[in-house]
Amino acid sequence: MSLTSHLEELRRKHQTLSQEVEMAQRSPATSDFEIAQMKKRKLMLKEEITRLSPH
Repeated sequence: MSLTSHLEELRRKHQTLSQEVEMAQRSPATSDFEIAQMKKRKLMLKEEITRLSPH
């Protein structure tokens, strides 16, 4: 997998997770802990995207 395609995949995962977080925040059935875990994964993806992106 090339760096470009890897970055695209990470961005896609980040966007999907972002949408999931938004939906979870609107759902009373989702605990604050679950939302925090999702946000943590989203931040980790963002950090990896930033680290791998050409400057």
